[in-house]
Amino acid sequence: MSTPTPAPVMTDVADLAPLVTVQPESTVSRTVLRAEGARVVLFAFDAGQVLTEHTAAVPVLLHVLDGHLRITADGRTVDLVPGGVVHLGTRLPHAVEAVVASRLALTMLDPR
Repeated sequence: MSTPTPAPVMTDVADLAPLVTVQPESTVSRTVLRAEGARVVLFAFDAGQVLTEHTAAVPVLLHVLDGHLRITADGRTVDLVPGGVVHLGTRLPHAVEAVVASRLALTMLDPR
């Protein structure tokens, strides 16, 4: 006997920005959505905060909700501001620096 395939589901978050707040001299993160093939984690960085070089076990998409972040990976640096998006492949070493207080949506793409 086979297991029934679950019905497709639509999951939504009406407004990401108010779900995470910049804290003085800190980096804050919060998972706000878990759905088939994706997880969305919000980050809030005070100006000058840095996530030193690290990797992710799955491909990710980064987009800034507000502020200005510097993303360093693959031998180059990108200034990411609202409206831009960066894709990072699985296990690509990268770092994130907040030029000003900023909020970031990180979407983890996991087909499992």
